[in-house]
Amino acid sequence: MAYPRPSGPRTLWEDLKALAPRERHQQVFMALSLFITIFTFGLFALDFRQAHVVPEQIIYVESWPKNRTDAEIKKQQKIDSAAMHAAQKARQRELQKLADALGIDY
Repeated sequence: MAYPRPSGPRTLWEDLKALAPRERHQQVFMALSLFITIFTFGLFALDFRQAHVVPEQIIYVESWPKNRTDAEIKKQQKIDSAAMHAAQKARQRELQKLADALGIDY
């Protein structure tokens, strides 16, 4: 497979000089395409810089005694389950209010 020859700065300069006598609309579209390309690469560069910033996360762990009975475990699971369901219902009510305000029907 044949690869193209690498070009140097002289070739780039000659190509840029060849663009000058072009029509006005060709120059405008060339400038627009360069702007879009540079803008897109700039957005990728910003996103790359921000992607490596990871916020610190704190995880709280409950400590349980070794000699807990099954009844105590089930009781705590019921309490946790009730709290989780209450939070889900509250979130569902919030989303329903938003849907009603936006006029979204299911």
